[in-house]
Amino acid sequence: MDATGRTAPLARLPLAAREVLIAIGASVLLALSAKVEIPSWPVPMTMETFAVLAVGATLGARRGGIAVALWLAEGAFGLPVFAGATAGLAYMAGPTGGYLAGFLVATLLVGWCAERGARRRLLHLSLAMAGGLFAIYLFGVIGLAPYTGPWRALTVGVVPFLPGDVVKLLLAARMVTLGKRFLPG
Repeated sequence: MDATGRTAPLARLPLAAREVLIAIGASVLLALSAKVEIPSWPVPMTMETFAVLAVGATLGARRGGIAVALWLAEGAFGLPVFAGATAGLAYMAGPTGGYLAGFLVATLLVGWCAERGARRRLLHLSLAMAGGLFAIYLFGVIGLAPYTGPWRALTVGVVPFLPGDVVKLLLAARMVTLGKRFLPG
C-alpha cells in the first residue's frame, strides 16, 4: 500500500503476471546497461556488471537468474541487447561469451547470498558481489583465452576492468543496502 492506503498497481496483478513483468523489466535494465559503453577490444567496458550485481542482490537467485536468462535468450534470438549493435549465437560464442555466462553465474551467486541476509549489511553484500565479480572474470577469461591466450586474457580481460568494476560493485552494494527496506528478506 502507498501513503494513501491504495494498493500499488503491480501488486494487484496476478502473481504470474508480476513475475513476468519483473523479469522483463530487469532484462530491459540489463540491455540498457550494455549500451552504456566505452569501446575496447576484445571486451567493451559497460555498466553490465553493475546491473548484473544489482539484479542478483535485488531480485534474488531465482528471479534474478530468470531475468538474466531472459536477457541472454533475447540476445541469442538476435535482439540487440548486448554491447554495441551485436546479438546472436555467433556473438555469444565469441570472445565475450564467457562473460555472458559469468553474468548468469554471478547473478545466481549474489542472489543466493542476498536471500540469506547479505543485502542487510554493506560489507556482506560487497563480499557477495566480489564473489560474483570473480565468477564473471573466471568465466570471461576461460571464454577469452582461446582467442588471446591465457595470460593475455587476464591482461586484457580483467586488469583494465578491475578498478571500474570495483567502483560499480560498491555503488551497486550501497544502492541495494539503502533500498533494503523495499526488498523482501
